[in-house]
Amino acid sequence: MLRLQKFLAQAGLGSRRFCEQLIKDGKVLVNGKVAELGSKVLASDEVTHAGKKIVLKTADLKVIMLNKPPGVLSARKDEKKIKLVFDFLPKTHNEPDWIAVGRLDINTAGLMLFTNSGTLAHQLMHPSFEIDREYLVRARGNFDEQKKKNMLAGVTIEDKIYKFSDIVPGEKQSSNQWFSVCMLTGKNREVRQLFESQDLEVSRLKRVRIGPIFLPSTLREGACINLTETQIKELQDYGK
Repeated sequence: MLRLQKFLAQAGLGSRRFCEQLIKDGKVLVNGKVAELGSKVLASDEVTHAGKKIVLKTADLKVIMLNKPPGVLSARKDEKKIKLVFDFLPKTHNEPDWIAVGRLDINTAGLMLFTNSGTLAHQLMHPSFEIDREYLVRARGNFDEQKKKNMLAGVTIEDKIYKFSDIVPGEKQSSNQWFSVCMLTGKNREVRQLFESQDLEVSRLKRVRIGPIFLPSTLREGACINLTETQIKELQDYGK
């Protein structure tokens, strides 16, 4: 979510002060209505000036993906000197102030996205956009059809409802079994707590997809790459 004047300036309409004056003069519309100074816009909002739709240039919008290793915190600062996800991101002087699109707990590995756009970050994280996430899970315990139904229907944990939108059981390895699960929310330790509620102990957890973006099998742990313009556009359009 961005203030309208900042959105217009980033889209190349003019300086921030010039864009503020356009808004004051009633020359900017948001979703067909005259905008007010200080209002905020989402990626899904339609902004127009002089009959022309205003959009952020894809070239100005950056998104990178990181294959997060286990044992790394999804935070900017930590007093215990534990390795942080931001330690793995580009550190050249002209790189933006990256915004993490959701977190993974310290023991969870896999796909994390970072962007320089607060608007896109909000869109990808807000529940109303229903951006699904996919995880690979290895869990120990007895799994049956009733437990699957429970996790799909929803389980109340500490007054919150946790549930998967899909569960696909996979290969069994002794007392362990692999699963592919999908969910539309990203509550703290949600995957682990759902399995634990059914007496299943998670021994490995890895996020492999956020919306249309999959974690490449060739991206090693701790490495990050830039998303292409096509991938960024897919993210912007996903869930609209």
